[in-house]
Amino acid sequence: MPDIIHLLPDNIANQIAAGEVIQRPASAVKELLENAVDAGADEIRLIVNDAGKSLIQVIDNGKGMSETDARMAFERHATSKIRNIDDLFQIKTMGFRGEALASIAAVAQVELKTRMQGEEAGIYIEIENSRVQKQEPVAAPYGTSIAMKNLFFNVPARRNFLKSNAAELRHIVDEFIRVAMAFPGIFFSLSSNGQQVFHLEKGTMKQRIVQVLGNSYAAKLVSVQEQTDYMNIYGFVGKPESAKKTRGDQYFFVNNRFIKSAYLHHAVMNAYAEMIARDSFPAYTLFIDLDPSQVDINVHPTKQEIKFEDEKIVYAFVQSAVKHALAQFSITPTLDFELDASIQQLDAVSKPFTEAKKASASASSLYKTFTQKNQSHFIESKSELKHWRDFYESKEPGQELAGKPGNLHQPGTANPKPATGNLTQLHHTYIVLQTDKGYSLIHQQNAHERILYERFSKAVEGRPIATQPSLFPATMELAAADAVLLNELLPDINQLGYLLEPFGLNTFVIQGTPADTGQGNEKATIERILEQYKHFSSDLKYSRREKLLRSMALQQSIKPGTPLSDMEMKQLVEDLFQCSTPNATANGKPTYLEFRKDELDKLFGK
Repeated sequence: MPDIIHLLPDNIANQIAAGEVIQRPASAVKELLENAVDAGADEIRLIVNDAGKSLIQVIDNGKGMSETDARMAFERHATSKIRNIDDLFQIKTMGFRGEALASIAAVAQVELKTRMQGEEAGIYIEIENSRVQKQEPVAAPYGTSIAMKNLFFNVPARRNFLKSNAAELRHIVDEFIRVAMAFPGIFFSLSSNGQQVFHLEKGTMKQRIVQVLGNSYAAKLVSVQEQTDYMNIYGFVGKPESAKKTRGDQYFFVNNRFIKSAYLHHAVMNAYAEMIARDSFPAYTLFIDLDPSQVDINVHPTKQEIKFEDEKIVYAFVQSAVKHALAQFSITPTLDFELDASIQQLDAVSKPFTEAKKASASASSLYKTFTQKNQSHFIESKSELKHWRDFYESKEPGQELAGKPGNLHQPGTANPKPATGNLTQLHHTYIVLQTDKGYSLIHQQNAHERILYERFSKAVEGRPIATQPSLFPATMELAAADAVLLNELLPDINQLGYLLEPFGLNTFVIQGTPADTGQGNEKATIERILEQYKHFSSDLKYSRREKLLRSMALQQSIKPGTPLSDMEMKQLVEDLFQCSTPNATANGKPTYLEFRKDELDKLFGK
């Protein structure tokens, strides 16, 4: 029989390696930025077109390469950073595997210009499909410019798996931020299709964090700084009041390399115990420096997952350092009346509380309901408090939920509508609905979430929600990463009644809102939708549109603790049972539970 085992040609072997190293444009961005940092550059510019599909270019002012090195850099396993096996466990540079440029050259058309300090001319190299097409001297500034064009031009199957330009650009922004955050002493810029997305001047770590995450963090950061013989930790964490309901502003760096670590995230969350809600996430940018021999960074191709030799020590140190920082800067909220002039000027504070006033106050029914036993349930029957419920209840039909987050709407009929008499609200969260066979307990937020979800679904399927033009259009400035995300979602958001228009760098103008919602909090609403969307973004089984619909339904639904009038409860129940799937939210949470009368009788021995 003939021999059947043979060596693969270099270009095919490189393409196979590229599948591990270069998974999408953002993967190449990461490798090229890290190489620029390793070259000692203090100015690094990233230029992308079509979200990196047609062009990714990184220009740096680093030390450049000789002609021989420039040619060798594209060979597999070529690196300047490892000489022997021991070096592999003392890694102090960013890129080191010797596969990045070879992988890039296997799946893109590459143009390299580089010039070393002291050299009169640079070198130009053009590579396609792992083969050098051209090599010649060229006039070039000191440093290196490497451009990769037409990613996956020779692997069309891989190109077909790329997402939309907006989605791929978001991945590029993520990788750009992770490198830029680690090196605040380096100037970074990012341009996309000729428009500048980031312009990050050299500065302090705090300045870089604010540049990237947004000016809102300028007064919300607490410094972390702890040093021991074993390891150092430094950086910033957000004050408890700045915690958000979704992830997005959490960064860990080990020896200046961005990592993902649920283990260390848990340590930070423990440090915030009882200071923030359990379902909230604090912002943090934390750097851990320790001996490279104590860390294995080769456990994952992207080098974002690492192993510590002693995880428990690192965990305890991170938790302790963050806890100490929060305590040291007196983060626990306090109320000091002496410092608030507006409180001091109130009549209740500034005027004497005479015996006559004391007697008058003590005689009031309101005073009695709070000071005498068994009186609290009479609070609404007191004549002087009758106007209290009127404040919440609208007298005009059809306006039941005006002013509440996410008005209720009438979806198409599909299910039989139960009688809605004898409705009772419990704890401003549940609605009790009496039925012929017992009663149903409805969760008001879950029910409203289902109603909104079905209404939004119909809107994006071809029945757009009417938009009411804003009398005074609001301007909204976002962090660059959020601006990229919002641009991606704009078509669907406009279908849902919000009219947003880009207005310069990372800025949008809110020209209109859904016609049936109140105006005045448009900016906060959109910011909450973005935060909720990011929470869903890690779930790959949902499309972009589905994530948006679920995010908006969840964010705009009536929250627990909201009092509802009889008309509002009636409308909610009617709308729920007209939904195509009234018994659960889109995320599978029950909207109501049924309790049978005969089961209730059994509980009481009947």
